[in-house]
Amino acid sequence: MSRAGKFFSVSVLALAISGCAVTSQPIDRSVSEQRARQDLQAMFKDQEPLSGPLTLHQAMARAVKYNLEARLKVMEEALAKRQVDLASFDMLPRMAMEAGYAGRSNVSASSSQSVLTDTQSLEPSTSQDRDRGVADLTMVWNVLDFGVSYVSAKQQADQRLIVQERRRKVVHTIIQDVRSAYWRAVAADRLLKQIDGLMARVDEARNSSQHMSRERIGDPVQALSYQRGLIEATRQLEEQRRALSLAKTELAALVNLPLNTDYSLAASDDYPVPELKVDITRLEEEALASRPELREQDYQARISAAETRKAMLRMLPGLEFSAGGHYDSNSFLVNQSWADYGVKVTWNLFNAISAPAAIDVAKAGESVAAARRQAMSMAVLAQLYVANANYQEALRQFQTNQQLADLDGQIVEQLRNRHQAQNIGELELIQGELNTLDAQLQRDLAYAELRNAYAQLFVSAGVDPLPGTLPDDRLATIASALENSEARWASGDLGAK
Repeated sequence: MSRAGKFFSVSVLALAISGCAVTSQPIDRSVSEQRARQDLQAMFKDQEPLSGPLTLHQAMARAVKYNLEARLKVMEEALAKRQVDLASFDMLPRMAMEAGYAGRSNVSASSSQSVLTDTQSLEPSTSQDRDRGVADLTMVWNVLDFGVSYVSAKQQADQRLIVQERRRKVVHTIIQDVRSAYWRAVAADRLLKQIDGLMARVDEARNSSQHMSRERIGDPVQALSYQRGLIEATRQLEEQRRALSLAKTELAALVNLPLNTDYSLAASDDYPVPELKVDITRLEEEALASRPELREQDYQARISAAETRKAMLRMLPGLEFSAGGHYDSNSFLVNQSWADYGVKVTWNLFNAISAPAAIDVAKAGESVAAARRQAMSMAVLAQLYVANANYQEALRQFQTNQQLADLDGQIVEQLRNRHQAQNIGELELIQGELNTLDAQLQRDLAYAELRNAYAQLFVSAGVDPLPGTLPDDRLATIASALENSEARWASGDLGAK
């Protein structure tokens, strides 16, 4: 090889090696900052503005429509629908089209040799041009592949229905989370102002006591004990404030409001107690028929049964039809364009050998799906009875806390009267007001737990809070549908069996 050829070979080799050296550059911070700004805009884009105090059902409606996790499930459902459409195309015949140009550096020539005398019987000749254009359009349809593709498309359709059930589960969970956060936020709205006012009074009393200690007025031990009592009261108030301060932030995150939004809640001052008017047996029936997890297992059982049918189909021979059109610009051909067609039977004999094992595996999958559904049914019933027990317990706890709050309210009124008559000191009144605040907090949290436990009964029964279809997706429409559903539950109506 010449020096120039060696140099060229080495250059090509070096270029190939350098092309295989892949490096990755870190993402620049400006790119991340731009992505962050775009995400912030996208997260809250095209949302109906919040006007007026936020009601419970409006909060639920906003969560259903705007919550990012719910949006993700909607997108997954849309993807599953497109996958069903794509799987349907597998049932169509295979059609391939080829067109191109073929050439060679010399003539495609050949000669013949006699099999009797081993002598050349034909001088070299050609029947093909050195350069020619070719084109083919061929369609092949296999009946067996069509059957397998049809069953696979049915399985994909069931997968889409599974995604719908998972979306139902997400909606149930989000609405329940909103309900819990909403009532805790209501408790925060009711009590935070009182807590802040009482903390200001405690600070004022501490400052006054410290001033008296510096002036050496009164017994020092009594003054220090008084200050310690005030600090202990401050600590209790701070714990109560911490328990309430994040409730509205959590609610804003669930309903996809900007976390710095200053909003108010619409809630009455009374505490209506939800009463369960549905028999537990009816809830059992509804749970076993409607829970998203069990319906998902129903679809999984159909998918497993379809897998058994696919294993059986693969045992059969395939009937294949083919047809095609062809073109060749070779000038030696008498017919430069032609069509062909055919029918043939194909059979993979190894499928006949492995099919019994495949069928056994598929049937085992059906058995596992049935056993899983039965185990899940028992778990669902257990959840329902636990939810019922939680509701009964939450009802008793709320009633107890309400009685305590009423008694503490009466006590603090007496303490205020005595303080005005100067029969008791500031610390004793503050402690009484602190006890009242704590009782009110426990009552409101117990009420939030009661409302949550009541709704959890219907969630455990798989009752949908929204109908299957709505006239539109406006927040007012969704909120009205949620309110109507809860009204039906309160009357004992779970919908059509």
